[in-house]
Amino acid sequence: MKLLGGNVIKMEEKWMLRTKKADFDEIAKQYGISPVLARIMVNRGVNEPEQIRKYLQGTMEDLYEPTLMLDMQKAVDLVNEAIEQKYKITIASDFDVDGIFSSMILYTAFTRVGADCCIETPDRVAEGYGLNRRIVDDAVINGSKMLITCDNGIAALDAVKYAKEQGLIVVVTDHHEVPFEEQEDGSRVYIKPVADAIVNPKQQECQYPFPKLCGAGVAFKLSQVLYQKYKVPKSEQNQLIEYCAIATVADVMDLEDENRIIVKQGLKLLEHTENLGLKAILKVNNLNDKTIGAYHIGFIIGPCFNAAGRLETVKSALDLLMCKDPMEAEAMAADLKALNESRKEMTIKGLEQAVEKIETSSLKEDKVLLVKLEDCHESLVGIIAGRIREQYNKPVMVFTDVEDGIKGSGRSIEAYNMFEELLKCKDLLTKFGGHPMAAGLSLKTENLDELRKRLNENTTLTEEDLKLVIRIDVPMPIGYITEDFVNQLELLEPFGKGNEKPLFAEQHFKLLSGGIIGKNKNVFKTKVLNNAGYRMDAIYFGDVDKFNQFLEETYGIEEVEAMNKGMENQIDIGFTYYPTINEFRGNRTLQIVIQNYKKIDL
Repeated sequence: MKLLGGNVIKMEEKWMLRTKKADFDEIAKQYGISPVLARIMVNRGVNEPEQIRKYLQGTMEDLYEPTLMLDMQKAVDLVNEAIEQKYKITIASDFDVDGIFSSMILYTAFTRVGADCCIETPDRVAEGYGLNRRIVDDAVINGSKMLITCDNGIAALDAVKYAKEQGLIVVVTDHHEVPFEEQEDGSRVYIKPVADAIVNPKQQECQYPFPKLCGAGVAFKLSQVLYQKYKVPKSEQNQLIEYCAIATVADVMDLEDENRIIVKQGLKLLEHTENLGLKAILKVNNLNDKTIGAYHIGFIIGPCFNAAGRLETVKSALDLLMCKDPMEAEAMAADLKALNESRKEMTIKGLEQAVEKIETSSLKEDKVLLVKLEDCHESLVGIIAGRIREQYNKPVMVFTDVEDGIKGSGRSIEAYNMFEELLKCKDLLTKFGGHPMAAGLSLKTENLDELRKRLNENTTLTEEDLKLVIRIDVPMPIGYITEDFVNQLELLEPFGKGNEKPLFAEQHFKLLSGGIIGKNKNVFKTKVLNNAGYRMDAIYFGDVDKFNQFLEETYGIEEVEAMNKGMENQIDIGFTYYPTINEFRGNRTLQIVIQNYKKIDL
């Protein structure tokens, strides 16, 4: 990002090599893969034979038995009874992607087996997250006898109690942490809503072996048991996996164990989806007839659905998913895409305003950044906080004005438990919640300066903590890269949180040529030469202004100009990278995609 005066932020990075040990050659021999792939898997904690088999070859048959989840059978029996008694069911969802697709899974499954049901969601701005009394009242007014939550409910103590007082059967399905009160001796007393059944693998007494499912994952598990009860073919059960895969990636769940299988299988289904709404979203984003990866969900498909909950209502997203007319679906998908583009523009404006405030004030000296924005849509403060965290590698909270004070959202770094630090300042807050890496909070405007002061005075963060840690899987010279090796890397997909794309590194490259390319002049392409004499194309999709400034400040403008002209120069640089195959006009050439760069001292 460009800043005032043409300067750019270049935070200090700490490159570290992952050093987990195992017999990589033996693993490679046993599974017919490269020892490098074996090392990458071990780096991700995949080292036992059964883990490796599921990682490389896992199928739907490897998913865990849903009835192992606490209250699962009870919940399905209650739903079954409601269907037999012809009770109307209200599905109470949330406004993010996980909430949208959790409710879509339950709605699809319930209607398939004959239930009369509808979906209710909260208004993000007016009501905030999760189940509330208005949703309960609407459920009663529309004649529902049962209320089932998805992707929320575990913390809705008041709303669930109110629903029970209104005579509703209440089933909670959720994946969030169970609320607790910490006792003086440090022990925790967990507090649960008074629901008729609670299906959440995060419950302490739940025996389910994989607690990292998203809300849609829990909804899918309930649907599996319901379909089994009604003898719905397994092929129909598996069709729900594409919804679950989208939610798992969009909710940034760890792509390991069961989640990895769900996403891998769901991506295959998504490429040939029968859902007209999803087909339309793929088409308007030019993704039809393309191989869909986790990246497309996280950065294109997911944000389109998320934009509905952020800037308008979730109803538009659900209407698209339930649409039965191809032309109408395409028009609705185009509207969602346009809404997301609007969200992007608003986010960029908010981010620019935030960075300017930081760079032109004493805020830039703080280790914990608190920034208040004017005229920022409150649903965007979390996204902006995340972007600032990426720029500075510091804990960040971004605030905006609301009717009764200010409302904020925070994003943290590994070394800073944001939830616990805010807990120490709860006397300044009117409302807050979250976990170590993120938080939401509200407070009176006049308390913001004091909150900033306390958080920064009391922090134990060091300068070392604020360095961005780059974890390298394998220090690998580019001479080892072959087409076969690049193809093998596909076995490790899908990549995402908990299964990051492998990172390779080599310390010394000469840049034989280089220049900025692309319609928007935002890509840097070069040809590199390593010390062993291997040449290869390299491309960088990051901040080219920042990269160019780094080259000029480190090696001098004259050397950069020489490189740009393809002349001999003294640039000697280290890269982390990911190897790919570039296809252009029928030609296939090996290239590396640069991820990070730094000068490596000889």
